[in-house]
Amino acid sequence: MGKGFFHVPPAENEPIKSYAPGTPEREEVLLTYKDLYNQKVDVPLYIGDKEVRTNNTSSIHPPHDHQHNLGVYHLAEKKNIEDSIEAALEARKEWANLPWEQRAAVFLKAAELIAGPYRQKMNAATMIGQSKNIFQAEIDSACEIVDFIRFNVEYMTQIYDEQPESDSSAWNRVEHRPLEGFVYAITPFNFTAIAGNLPASAALMGNVTIWKPSDSQMLSAKVLMNVFQEAGVPAGVINMVMGDPEMITDTVLASPDFAGIHFTGSTTVFKNIWAKIGANIHNYKTYPRIVGETGGKDFIMAHPSANPKEVSTAIARGAFEFQGQKCSAASRCYMPKSLWPEIKEQLVADVKSFKMGSPENMENFINAVIHEGSFDKLAKYIDQAKKDKDAEIIVGGNYDKSKGYFVEPTVIVTTDPKYTTMETELFGPVVTIYVYEDDKYEETLHVVDNTSAYALTGAIFSKDRYAASLATDILQNAAGNFYINDKCTGAVVGRQPFGGARNSGTNDKAGSKLNLLRWVSPRLIKETFVPATDYRYPFMGE
Repeated sequence: MGKGFFHVPPAENEPIKSYAPGTPEREEVLLTYKDLYNQKVDVPLYIGDKEVRTNNTSSIHPPHDHQHNLGVYHLAEKKNIEDSIEAALEARKEWANLPWEQRAAVFLKAAELIAGPYRQKMNAATMIGQSKNIFQAEIDSACEIVDFIRFNVEYMTQIYDEQPESDSSAWNRVEHRPLEGFVYAITPFNFTAIAGNLPASAALMGNVTIWKPSDSQMLSAKVLMNVFQEAGVPAGVINMVMGDPEMITDTVLASPDFAGIHFTGSTTVFKNIWAKIGANIHNYKTYPRIVGETGGKDFIMAHPSANPKEVSTAIARGAFEFQGQKCSAASRCYMPKSLWPEIKEQLVADVKSFKMGSPENMENFINAVIHEGSFDKLAKYIDQAKKDKDAEIIVGGNYDKSKGYFVEPTVIVTTDPKYTTMETELFGPVVTIYVYEDDKYEETLHVVDNTSAYALTGAIFSKDRYAASLATDILQNAAGNFYINDKCTGAVVGRQPFGGARNSGTNDKAGSKLNLLRWVSPRLIKETFVPATDYRYPFMGE
């Protein structure tokens, strides 16, 4: 079952295209964007070999132009969810027994389709539906999803290749069987790559899945399903359903064949699902695998030895790329008093230089937040900061939803390290900065560690190796992905496996072998060549 028998193509990170003015990819994606923007899409449920249209629909609108109607997606009824479970279990009979290299070939084809003919459709759908500029779309909906698939195939071969020791008396071998039942995948709006990886990684290991994408990600979800179909993923292996999330989840978790959940989303939702799984535990055929990545309140900490320009750039990018809607986005920063004036000057200048608007205009660094609920939440916290005596907005602070859900990148400076926006996850283009006395560096590291219930990402900037080492030690539980002299976003598959602990999730490291191991159930087989014929041992004598 290992690489000694089959060699797979080497896992390589997909190169990022530049989309600079005059490049062919820039022209191609803009043409695709305009074409898709003017279509009226109809997104069905994908259940087994059927496209199901319930005629109970919800409309799709780009966040940066919310009056424009892109089409509709269909909402499931309970019977549709039950049908999807049945379709998945039927598909499992053949898919689970398919040789692993055949499954690998299907998904490697999907990767090449995304890297090639589907690349600009994936990017355009992500730009329109999730309001990402072309660079943010390219690194997500083209490169990262391709990386996930290619590296997962490589990790799968490594898992199968690792076998126990044998000797001349017995042959020991391990089978990595798919889970007995089906896997439920719940994916977020913010990364098309996550939406593709959560169902696909489980399916690669021989599982069948019920996939519920975010309502705010319907365009790129449809393109992903089209890719999976063209790549040859058999009907019923990945079933895509949308609708009332509580009804879908309750129906899925009520099934005795529920075998695991692969989740990215809100901490509260994940905890509620965990509680429901616990309440249903006596109904299941097996203990379900629970894998989740949830929220973050991610930090950047600067030591007095840091380079101010490097720090300000890390904040500008880490806090405001994709409007701060990355799980890893910097939202709380700790700056030494001696460096703050220079960091502040550069950061304010950078933020004021940002252009904001539709992703179709590639001069725009900032686009819209995902929906009205997010907009209203952010506006509320910005307005409160304007009133509070222990907070000051030094740049940004405006917002407008007349055409799209646009929130200016906003920098708040607070005198209270426990100020509300230092602790509360906002998931938007708002970062809060606390300025500490230079001689309180170590004390402030403990403040960083104790401030948040989350532990997803964090960064330390320091030219002093002792200071960097101290931070690495004190903050060992504060971030599952910890960066030294870099922003706290931008994990690359195969290089920085991603995930956090505390309230940020189960830290099962997407983009690594560790994650794939959660979707298999090992069986050890010992085969003895010459079995014993006498129960007696030498110690017993004659």
